[in-house]
Amino acid sequence: MPMAAAFANYLVPLQIGARDVAFPRLNAFGFWCFLFGGIFLNTSWFLGGAADSGWFAYAPNTALAFSPSHGVDFWALGLQITGIASLTGAINLIVTVLNMRAPGMSLMKMPIFTWMILVVQFLLLFAIPVITVALFLLSFQRNFGAAFFSVEKGADPLLWQHLFWIFGHPEVYILVLPSFGIVSEVLPVFSKKPLFGYKFVVFSGAAIGFLGWGVWAHHMFASGLGPVSVAVFSVATMAIALPTGVKIVNWTMTLWGGKLRFTTAMLFAVGLIIEFTIGGLSGVTHAVAPSDTQQTDTYYIVAHFHYVLFGGAVFGLFAGFYYWWPKMFAKMLNERLGKWNFWLMVVGMNLTFGPMHILGLQGQPRRMQVWTDFRAGEGFFNLAFWNRVASVGSFVLAIGVLMFLINVVYTARNAPVAPADPWDARSLEWMTSSPPAEHNFDAIPTVHELDEFFHRKYEENEATGEIHQVSTYEEIMADEATRADKHIHLPSPSYWPIILALGLPLIAYGLIFARLLAVFGAVVVLLAMFGWSMEPSVADESDYDPPVDGGPTKELATLG
Repeated sequence: MPMAAAFANYLVPLQIGARDVAFPRLNAFGFWCFLFGGIFLNTSWFLGGAADSGWFAYAPNTALAFSPSHGVDFWALGLQITGIASLTGAINLIVTVLNMRAPGMSLMKMPIFTWMILVVQFLLLFAIPVITVALFLLSFQRNFGAAFFSVEKGADPLLWQHLFWIFGHPEVYILVLPSFGIVSEVLPVFSKKPLFGYKFVVFSGAAIGFLGWGVWAHHMFASGLGPVSVAVFSVATMAIALPTGVKIVNWTMTLWGGKLRFTTAMLFAVGLIIEFTIGGLSGVTHAVAPSDTQQTDTYYIVAHFHYVLFGGAVFGLFAGFYYWWPKMFAKMLNERLGKWNFWLMVVGMNLTFGPMHILGLQGQPRRMQVWTDFRAGEGFFNLAFWNRVASVGSFVLAIGVLMFLINVVYTARNAPVAPADPWDARSLEWMTSSPPAEHNFDAIPTVHELDEFFHRKYEENEATGEIHQVSTYEEIMADEATRADKHIHLPSPSYWPIILALGLPLIAYGLIFARLLAVFGAVVVLLAMFGWSMEPSVADESDYDPPVDGGPTKELATLG
């Protein structure tokens, strides 16, 4: 999720022809909230132990009787702080996309990655408040004697499950839709043809975001829901497979008949299609209520979950790394190391998570620590054998990820400067320098077509259908330079976002250990809010807005 947010913050302004996000200081505040919230959460390891109630945090496991340490408190408050980062980022990117697109760029001329990010921000905008409410209830129950989930006090522990999964299932699409957008950018470039069914990809992404709100209770079929609820959520689980299947068809047809180049980015994109399809097929079985109930809390769920989120979300992020690395750092990751990276991850992932389908269908529950001969099984269904295979696969997978880290170090030390348009790309982010200037574009481009950059480089012969080049990258950039703005405005930096964000973990530590510290943190927050509100949005012009032809060295507010 943080990596998808990083891609969004970096690429969305570039893809829509904007110089920055709409609210740079709010962006900075979100970053510091994420950083400090993550640090706060992980200090629990040294201050009494991490959360020990499972990652669902089901009641009554989170009650003081079953989790007397402060681990759950750190978990609840840490997620609250990082959730602020998600909310501010969502507001920022929604406003950026809706208000700051380049002249001529209608919504239906936006790149698919930007579209998927827009859908994700609306999901975040509605999902984060739900888990925020749940975490507030949990914190009040543990620290102030409230009784929201305690049966003995007349409450209902299923309330937590509903709140958690109303957030939790949209969260799956929050994680995977950015990778769908990345794949939709990568496939056309390395297929040498436009994305098949652009509008279908856009609307299927929006449909996934909408239908994702109606399937949460298929996580709860074992909790005793009535037949009407089970029927409704079974149908919804089946329905959400339709827009996902549309995307698979669109991606496959984009490849069909294309002049394919199997770069590492392309391999990861194709890998996503295959692995996510496997995960989707195992997922749609949850539309069958008896099967879903049988699979609940078994390794079948672990297998499905990881084929969707590792084979889907993570493979997509790796495709993005290899595709946009020369844009971000002006160096191309080594393709030979990249292919080792890909194949080791493919083999490792399938060895690790593939056997878990067998383990789960044989009834192996999650979180099993001790094996006995009685539980091991026989022959093909020997559970101990498939667990060993999964263990070996996890090491292969780890080596695959290590190959990526080796590739990063090797590239930083040895790779030459990459060409400005190394892939012969199609979208606006490649129509500027690599890496981009701090203001992104010297001249805001005017958009006439979907895939604007491609249409400036190539034209189609209407009689023969053949594509021929009419301009090079250098010629396009020279033409843009003649329109360069003589004066570019960017907001000046501010210290108030980091000070405001710093007050939040102080409040959280105070709620756990000393109320006086919480009061001090609240004072820091209030003073920072006041200082931020009184600070001008831009300092002296001479300090922050030099003319472009003088060699701009703009300071971005996102630096803090």
